[in-house]
Amino acid sequence: RAWFFLAKIRYQRGYLDQAQDAIARIENHLPPELREERALLQANILMARGDYAGAAGALEAVDAKTPGARYARYNLGIALIKSGDTARGTTVLDELGRSSAENEEYRSLRDRANVALGFAALTENRAKDARTYLERVRLKSLHANKALLGFGWAAASLKDPKLALVPWIELAQRDVSDSAALEARIAVPYAYAELGAYGQSLDRYQDAIATFDRESTSLDESIKAIRTGTLVEALIERNPGDEMGWFWNIRDLPEMPHANHLTQVLAQHEFQEAFKNYRDLRFLAKNLDDWREKLTVFQDMLDNRKKAYAERLPQIRQQRSEIDLAALRKRRDAVAAEIATGERDADGHAFADAKQTELLQRLADVQAALKNGGDDAELAPLRERARLAAGALTWQLAQDFPARVWDAKKDLTAIDAQIEQAQRLDAELAQAQRDEPARFERFGKRIAALTPLLDVMIPRVAALSKEQQGVVQDIAVAALTQQKERLAVYTTQARFAVAQLYDRATPGGSTAASKDADHAAKP
Repeated sequence: RAWFFLAKIRYQRGYLDQAQDAIARIENHLPPELREERALLQANILMARGDYAGAAGALEAVDAKTPGARYARYNLGIALIKSGDTARGTTVLDELGRSSAENEEYRSLRDRANVALGFAALTENRAKDARTYLERVRLKSLHANKALLGFGWAAASLKDPKLALVPWIELAQRDVSDSAALEARIAVPYAYAELGAYGQSLDRYQDAIATFDRESTSLDESIKAIRTGTLVEALIERNPGDEMGWFWNIRDLPEMPHANHLTQVLAQHEFQEAFKNYRDLRFLAKNLDDWREKLTVFQDMLDNRKKAYAERLPQIRQQRSEIDLAALRKRRDAVAAEIATGERDADGHAFADAKQTELLQRLADVQAALKNGGDDAELAPLRERARLAAGALTWQLAQDFPARVWDAKKDLTAIDAQIEQAQRLDAELAQAQRDEPARFERFGKRIAALTPLLDVMIPRVAALSKEQQGVVQDIAVAALTQQKERLAVYTTQARFAVAQLYDRATPGGSTAASKDADHAAKP
């Protein structure tokens, strides 16, 4: 799949040799939906490289039941005709041209096949066949203009200029930015002249010359606008998007003087791909500018981190130094020993709380005082009460012993966790003092390394962007210049035809010059 999409991208960008290399690396592991597309792509690459016989061989292997079979049949017909096998190519295209079409996509493909058949027949001087093929094309089709033009020439070849006028007059009323409509402007007066309607022919030729002059002036204005960069900037503005890559397409035409000139230019594959390259370069330029700003931010962040680290480290060291972990561990061990001894001896007194400890001490003091009183009979009730109080307290301590042992151990575990956390924090602090300066240094080096790289890449991409903009503009200008040259040829033909008509209107005007004009008047 990777090699397939690489081949597709390279073909789209016009890198035919690299596309052929990529598609040759594909093994037999493509999913079914890409196998058919691979065959079509292989054929398109071969046709683009002029290997029509090889393309025909690749297309004949496409299963007729697959979704893209109709496109494969169309390309097969074209490849066969261009490889010299006109009969087979005509048969393939004729089948497609007569087939049913359930949606607009297939109806447009059928019209395209019939137009290809018609012009192939005209090239071989088969005017009747050409007329049959071109009659199948719908008047509202994308290919209607070419079909109308070809149908008119088929009729003219059959010496039926009156029939030729029907499609040509319809075509001459359409937008002159289309080359077929432009040619119809001189084809109509040519047909009138063939019918002997010289007055109408002269008027039509003069209208055509005026139209050609206006159109030539308009083309000059469009070319000027393109060279100033208006077209490229307007296309970027009307087709925004942060994405880059070959999936992007021009969707909206810019507002420019004589924008109708741009339709055919923008539809050209060469222009589309050149403009995609320009957009990608702009995207890269923006990305690099963003990174330059980010590096400045990163440097500020790094400086702030260094400053905060330098300010907080002494405070944290001071706080940690106030905690004597060795003394805490010694006290903990002593407490643990007491708990162990009290648990072993089942000594409830060892786990007495503060109140109980105070009562135990008071009882001990009372009992000591009574003992010092001698054998006074009046002290006997007091001694008994002290004995009962001591027994009750001992019994209470015995009852609380298990729970007190559990609580003491739980508290000891909590103390252990706190001591462990304190030790871990000490270790982390020591580690941070070793690692943080090294991290700061690594980040600083990365920022320092990227900065000169950006300083080199940003002007380089800017230069490439400017160069690519020139390429895009040159492609557009070349297309419009070609149209101007076509206009110049048509204007010359029209002027020769006008000269011929005036010559015919002059007594004795049948001269060698008029014969030359008659030959030149036919588009």
